[in-house]
Amino acid sequence: MDASIQITLPPVSSLSSSTLSFLNSEQDLSRARSYIDELQSQCFDLDRTLIDLNSRLHSTLLSYASFSDGIHLLFDDATSKLTDLLSFTCPPPLSSSLSPSDGQGRKEEILGEELPALAKEVARVETVRVYAETALKLDTLVGDIEDVVSSTMNRKLRKHSSTQSVEEMRLLAIERLGHSEDVLISVTETHPQWTSLVSAVDHRIDRALATLRPQAIADHRSLLGSLGWPPPLSTLTSSNLDAGKSAEVSNPLFTMQGLLKQQYCENFLALCHLQELQWRRKSRQLEGHNRKVALQQPLWAIEELVNPISIACQRHFSKWIDKPEFVFALVYKITRDYVDTMDELLQPLVDEARLVGYSCREEWISAMVTSLIAYLAKEIFPKYVAELVGESVSGVQSKARFSWLHLVDLMIAFDKQIQSLVTHSGISLSLQDDGNLQKISSLSVFCDRPDWLDIWAEIELNDTLEKLKPEVDDERNWTAKIEGALLSGFESYKSPAVSSAFVRRLLVVVDRCRSLPNTFLRSRFLKMAGGSITQRYLDCLLLRCQEAEGLTALTDDNGLIKVANSVNAAHYFESVLKEWCEDTFFLELGFDHSEQLGIGINDNSGLEGRIDGPVGCVFDEEIKKLENFRKEWVERISVAVLRGFDARCREYMKNRRQWQEKGEESWTISKNLVGALDYLQGKMAVAEENLNRIDFVGAWRSLAAGVDHLLFNGLLMSMVKFHDDGVERFNGDMEILFGVFRAWCLRPEAFFPKTSDGLKLLTMSEEQLRDTISGGGKRMKEKGIIHLNVAEAEKIQKKRVFMS
Repeated sequence: MDASIQITLPPVSSLSSSTLSFLNSEQDLSRARSYIDELQSQCFDLDRTLIDLNSRLHSTLLSYASFSDGIHLLFDDATSKLTDLLSFTCPPPLSSSLSPSDGQGRKEEILGEELPALAKEVARVETVRVYAETALKLDTLVGDIEDVVSSTMNRKLRKHSSTQSVEEMRLLAIERLGHSEDVLISVTETHPQWTSLVSAVDHRIDRALATLRPQAIADHRSLLGSLGWPPPLSTLTSSNLDAGKSAEVSNPLFTMQGLLKQQYCENFLALCHLQELQWRRKSRQLEGHNRKVALQQPLWAIEELVNPISIACQRHFSKWIDKPEFVFALVYKITRDYVDTMDELLQPLVDEARLVGYSCREEWISAMVTSLIAYLAKEIFPKYVAELVGESVSGVQSKARFSWLHLVDLMIAFDKQIQSLVTHSGISLSLQDDGNLQKISSLSVFCDRPDWLDIWAEIELNDTLEKLKPEVDDERNWTAKIEGALLSGFESYKSPAVSSAFVRRLLVVVDRCRSLPNTFLRSRFLKMAGGSITQRYLDCLLLRCQEAEGLTALTDDNGLIKVANSVNAAHYFESVLKEWCEDTFFLELGFDHSEQLGIGINDNSGLEGRIDGPVGCVFDEEIKKLENFRKEWVERISVAVLRGFDARCREYMKNRRQWQEKGEESWTISKNLVGALDYLQGKMAVAEENLNRIDFVGAWRSLAAGVDHLLFNGLLMSMVKFHDDGVERFNGDMEILFGVFRAWCLRPEAFFPKTSDGLKLLTMSEEQLRDTISGGGKRMKEKGIIHLNVAEAEKIQKKRVFMS
C-alpha cells in the first residue's frame, strides 16, 4: 500500500458497543470475507434494480413527453382558432372594405357552424387530456405494482431476505392495487366507453394478482406450520369420541406470541385485503349481471386453516368407514373447540380489512361442514349406493337401507348441533335463508346429487309403508274412532284410528324434510315420499270401498258403514293437509313446486281447476284426489239408497188409479209409499250415525235431488191424471216425505224444487192454473213457480182434472 495514503480511523469512543464487540471477536473477523461477499452481492442486486428503475423512468418520461407534445399541439391549434374567432367577432375598423351585409353573414356563419365545431374540438381535446392523464396514472400505479411483485419474488428466492420486508412490500402492492381499482371504478362510472383502457389494465393486474395471491397463501401456510397447525388429533380415538369426551388440546392460535403472532396477523390481514380487493374487482366487472352468486366466496384465510385439518382427519375417517357416527363426532368436536378463536382473535382482523358480510365463526363452521360433505360425497354415499345396487341385482335383503337411514339420522343430528353453534354466538344470522342454511348443513350433499335424494326418498317411503302395514292390516284400526283431534280447530270427522297413524308417519317425513337446506330439495323430497304416502293411504281407502260395493252393492248396513268410515278417513286427512298448507313452510314449497312446473303465481290460467284454499300448496294434487274420492263415494252412498228407495216404491209409481180415487180415511199416506220411506229413513239414519257432518249433508242433499228427479219424471211427467182426491193424496204423501228430510233442514221442500213446483200447480184452482200458464214464464215466477219451464207446466196442467 502506498505510504502517501493516510487512513483516518474514527475514535473508539464513537463506535457502538455492538461494533466494538464485532471487532474484538476473532470468530467474526474470520467470517468477514463471507460478509463482504454477501454485501457485494446485495449491492450488485441493488445496482441492477436501480438500473431497471432508471430505464423504466426514462421510458415513462419519453412517453409522457410524447403525450405532452401532442397535447401542446392540440392547445396551440385551439388557441389559433380562438384568435381567429376573436378577430371575426370584433367590430371591423372604419376603413374596412366589408359591407354591413357581408359582416352580418360572416358572423352568422361563425356562430352557426364554426363555433359549435370549435366547442366540439375543445371538448375532444379535454377528453384526450383526461384520457392521457388517466392512462399515465394507471400505468404508473400498475408499474409500481409489477415492480413490487417482482421485487417480492426476488426476495423470496433469496434465503437471507427478511420476512418482515416481504410483508411490507406485499402490503404496499395491495395498497397500490386498491388505488388502481379506485381509478378503474371512477373510469367505469364516468367514461364507460374506455373499455380498452380498463381491459388492458385489468389484464396486467390479473397477472400481478396471479403471482401475489399464491405468494401470500404460501407464506400463510408456512406460518401455520411454524405455529404447529393443525393441532394433533392423535388424542381423539373412537372410544373417547363415543364417550363424548377427549383430552384437551392446546390451541396454537391462542398460544402464539411475539414476532410469530405479528407475522401471522399481518399475513392474515394481507389475505383479507386481497380478498376484499378481489371482491371489489368482481363487483365492478359483473355490474349489471347476477353478482350475488359470483361474489359469494369462502374466506381464504379460514380455508387455509381448515384444509390441513381436513387432510389430518382423513386418516381417522378411513378407519371409521363403517362407523360414520365417529366421523360426525370428530368434525363437530374440532368445530366446537376452535370456534371461539374465530370470534376473539380473527374476527377483529376481518373487520379491520373491511370485508363486509363475513363472520369468521360462520366461515369456520361452513368450511368444516364443507370438508365433511366432500368426504361423504367421495367415500360414504358411493359405498351405500353400490350396496343398494347389489341388493337390487341379487334380490337379497342387506343392511344398506338401514345404513342409509342411520346416516341420514346422523346428518340431521349433526346439523342441529352445528346450527346451535351459530345461533348461540350472538351473531344475528337468518337460518331460514337457504343460502346461509346450505353453507352449514351436511345435507347439502344432496344439492349436487339429487339422484341420491331420490334414493333417500324411496327408502324413506318404503320404511314408512312397512311400519304402517301392521296398523293397516289391523281391522280394529278401521272401526275405532280417533279420540280428539291431532291439530287444533278440527271438528269431529268420525275418522278411524288408521288415519291418525298415517298422519303421524307423514309428520315424521315432513320433519325430516325440514332439515334439507333449500326449498327445491324439500319440495322434491316431500312430493316423492309424502305424496306417495298419501297415495298409498288413498289406495287403501279405495280398496275397502270397492270391496264393500262389490259384495253387497252397499245394500246392507255393514257395507254402508265401511264406505262411510273410508269417507271420514279421507275427509280427515284432507283437512289435515289443508291446515298444514296454511303454514309458511308448505306455502314456500308450493311456490317452488309451481315454478318447477312452469306455473307462475300470477298466471290465472295456471290456476284453473285448483282447489279452493292457499294457492300453490305442495299438497294441492293430493288434496284434490282426496276431495274427489270422498265426493264420489258420498254420491255412491246416495245412489245406493236411492236405488233401494226406487225399488220399494215402484208399485206406488205404477198405480195410476190411486190419483183418481179417494184415499182411505184411516191412512194419511199411501200404503205403497210406507215401505220406501221407512227404508230411506233407516238407511239415512245409519249414514247419519257413521258419516261426518259435512259429508252427511252432501249425502242427504244428493239423495233429495235424486228423489225429486224420480218423483217428477215418474209421476208428474207420466201418463197419469190427478183428480181432486188424488191431488190431496199426493200432497199428503209429499208432506210425509218432506217430514223425513225436515230432521236435517228447516225447509226440505226447497231441495225438491221440481216436485214442489209441480205440487203448487196441482193445488191451484182451475182459474188460477189457467191464468198462470197463459201468463207464461213471467206469470209463473210471480206465483213462485221458478224451477219449471212453460212446457213442463203445460204438461202438468193437462194432467189436472177438475171435478165441477
